[in-house]
Amino acid sequence: MTPDQALKEAATGALRPVYLVLGEERWLVDRVVSAIREAAAKGGIAGFNEDKFTAGDAPVESILGAARMLPMMAPRRFVLVRGVDRWEKKDEGDDGEGDDERGASGKRGVSKQLSPLDALAEYAKAPSPSAVLVLVATKLHGQRRLVTAAKKGDFLVGCEPLNRRALPGFIATVAREKGNPIAPDVADQLAELAGPELGYVVDALERLSLYVGAKQPITEDAIAQVVIRVRQSTVWELIDALGKRRLDRALAALADAYDPRDGGLRLLGAVSWSVRQMVKFESALAGGASQAEAAQRAGVAPFKANDVAQSVRQLPKGALAGWMRVLAETDLALKSSRRPAQAVLETMLMEMCAR
Repeated sequence: MTPDQALKEAATGALRPVYLVLGEERWLVDRVVSAIREAAAKGGIAGFNEDKFTAGDAPVESILGAARMLPMMAPRRFVLVRGVDRWEKKDEGDDGEGDDERGASGKRGVSKQLSPLDALAEYAKAPSPSAVLVLVATKLHGQRRLVTAAKKGDFLVGCEPLNRRALPGFIATVAREKGNPIAPDVADQLAELAGPELGYVVDALERLSLYVGAKQPITEDAIAQVVIRVRQSTVWELIDALGKRRLDRALAALADAYDPRDGGLRLLGAVSWSVRQMVKFESALAGGASQAEAAQRAGVAPFKANDVAQSVRQLPKGALAGWMRVLAETDLALKSSRRPAQAVLETMLMEMCAR
């Protein structure tokens, strides 16, 4: 099931006895776990029927014992186990499919104790109706008995990171829930600057909502003030300088906009977003679209269409494709190189000017 489906179940109180919350997107994982925990606690004293474990620090027998324990003055118990994938890493000589079920009963001459993951899979076959067992893991082998049982029993909650294409829609939804409209092109810009981790995206939206005020739109200027210390107009000045091969102006713009607190990643995101708009704009024009249509397809505001068109036309053929490669290489260098971030960005500008 999706995180949204799990949240709806929690809201109605129709909880399942077991949930396997699996994925790398920490914000979604925490949100699902919190909602299930809150729903499980209804009708009882908060924290009184609750146990939390970390796989490996506690034996699986203690976890299952807690799940089978009857609740006190409440309809159900809540048992949380984090780091379930730690057990998978400790299994030596396991092919990822788990122990043969016949091994648990000793049939055919096999006598082998169940691994912790398989013990959880066995419990899931006949779970305690008075407990909610939530198992959290970043990643597990798809052929594990626990995973296959969770898929078959529909208690697997997938919390994988959103892809780049889906992120602007997520941003628009969260902004709308906070009462702040946001234009599609602005949502795309924020996705580029704040993504891909949803925790940072949601934190940025919270700060933006407080900055613009109730029922006010989230704008590019607000993003410039709250998320990065650079206005989009400055980014376009930088792009214009690069297009005209004015390295001096480009380096001056970089020196003015660079913020050492984020290691240059936000500025790089702003430049990348603008270049992607230009790529979309150029592609639309090549396909026969009018300037206004090209601006709409690229997410360019109407009043910026002339400036973007001028920037695109002054570039030699193939320059934007080269720029995209340089930007990708710069992103990797900022995240892995020991060179100062500002020096990495200066090298980027020199390469873009040369192209």
